Amino acid sequence: MRPQGIAVLIAAALVLTACGQSPASDGRSEVAVGGAGFQDAGARTAKYGTDALPGVFPRTITHAMGKTTLDHKPTRVVVLDTGELDNVVALGVKPVGVAFPDGSPNMPSYIGDRAGTPANVGTQNSLNLEAIAALKPDLILGSKLRAEKQYPLLAKIAPTVFSERPGYPWKSDFLLNSAALDQTDQADKLLADYTAAAKKLGQDAQAKLGKLPVISMLRFMPGRIRLYAEKSFVGTVLADTGLPVTESGQADDLAVEISPEQIGKADADWILWGTYGSPDKTGQAGVLGGPLWSTLGAVKSGHARKVADETWYLGLGVLAADSVLTDLRATLGV
Repeated sequence: MRPQGIAVLIAAALVLTACGQSPASDGRSEVAVGGAGFQDAGARTAKYGTDALPGVFPRTITHAMGKTTLDHKPTRVVVLDTGELDNVVALGVKPVGVAFPDGSPNMPSYIGDRAGTPANVGTQNSLNLEAIAALKPDLILGSKLRAEKQYPLLAKIAPTVFSERPGYPWKSDFLLNSAALDQTDQADKLLADYTAAAKKLGQDAQAKLGKLPVISMLRFMPGRIRLYAEKSFVGTVLADTGLPVTESGQADDLAVEISPEQIGKADADWILWGTYGSPDKTGQAGVLGGPLWSTLGAVKSGHARKVADETWYLGLGVLAADSVLTDLRATLGV
């Protein structure tokens, strides 16, 4: 793209921000938690993709923002979230640009050097459109939740394909991304391998422990404490293993928010907790050092353990899911 074109895009982005149209503004996406489209976002995403045969280009991809035609197999891919990053790396693609979460602005350790050395194109809530355009991508992958308002600008830079949202629809998101990359067969194989591994973990836990332990997923975040539930990435992974979860974990939602005084709701055979961003910006120190924490059964038995937030909560793809299974096996001793 010519420098003049980049300047026009940046100017348009500034206008949108000034008008309150930035994804970082209070304009909440319908697919956000509590939005009208949250509950069925997964069902909608499962219908997206292409009817093009393997290896055939041009191909048209139906996605959350409409239809996008790709003239050739993409080779220069920019990803706007860790879910898309996970997806393309799993398929052997090294992205040329990555937007990281605001609370974890580095390459996830579970991915390591498999992504190569992509350029930083801002954060999920503050995309650097000039940096994206300068990379001359031939495909941009993101989601309606993260960058709906930026989509028209991104689509002027390169063909852009959006899922509804990251998180619990991660398997459908993976298949959508693989359709754009013409690697659906590979994605199907990776998901089948993951599913078999998850099922075996549950079977091994039952055989070795005599009963399946109840798992509680606790996360400390700035201004909130969450118990993650069925419609979360980690909730789907636990469901695939067959490991039971707490009553809060069975909620048909992303998570249940609790106060420090309600930390007893987190108790289970195992409490596996994570921290988003800097611990100093969350209330975890007050909870972990408070009088209620030490009374929990999991804490008394030594079964309260910190997990990698970048994997369990921010991974959002098959590589992260495989890593969670590995962590679970080690934690449970199976």
